[in-house]
Amino acid sequence: MILAAGRGERMRPLTDHTPKPLLAVGGKPLIVWHIERLRAAGFSHIVINHAHLGQQIEDALGNGAGLGVAIDYSREASALETAGGIATALPLIESDVFPVVNGDIYCEYDFSRLAEPLARLAAGHDQAHLVLVDNPPHHPKGDFVLDAGRVVGSPLMSPAPTVPGTVSLADTTCPPPLTFSGIGVYHRALFAHTRAGEKAPLAPLLRRAIDAGRASGEHFDGRWVDVGTPERLQQLDESLRSHV
Repeated sequence: MILAAGRGERMRPLTDHTPKPLLAVGGKPLIVWHIERLRAAGFSHIVINHAHLGQQIEDALGNGAGLGVAIDYSREASALETAGGIATALPLIESDVFPVVNGDIYCEYDFSRLAEPLARLAAGHDQAHLVLVDNPPHHPKGDFVLDAGRVVGSPLMSPAPTVPGTVSLADTTCPPPLTFSGIGVYHRALFAHTRAGEKAPLAPLLRRAIDAGRASGEHFDGRWVDVGTPERLQQLDESLRSHV
């Protein structure tokens, strides 16, 4: 699934007339980079949710045949946030375990690497697998700590209350926090209590899975860009074009 329903407020005025996933870098829309990489990794059916100017996305991508995939659309009257959008799209998703990628990032991640976590989540205990990246300058504190392939909550983001006689996570030596890339694998059970058609953020569901010891992760150290401002969009576009 590709998440493409956001308004892209920080990208205005560009997103006043174009949905953020259709903004072009290196000669093609952000969302097309994702579709091509997903197809190369063997994913042939893609669900895309949309809201703001969503018809433009359907007009640009159609049923996906021109890109070598089959696309179904989950249409939202207004953006339902990440968990709400995923929960609403579940009837269109064919498997219990599936990858999700934010449509407004650029990442040179090889999605074939998700074969192992997809199989593991389908067979076992975990409900989420997160791809984490080095912290960008605009997000220096990161989101989560990755420790021996397991995702744990970052003490910088949500310090646990100190209980007499115990040692808090912040007082122990642990790896530095990393940033969530916007790429993950989820089991539909993660959304069991999220109602379709209602707004719901993803972070509380991830933190619940992490606290229960049901979230794995990996560190991707390749190229990843949170295309959150017109300046970063321009920089990425210029960089990609210079390497063509």
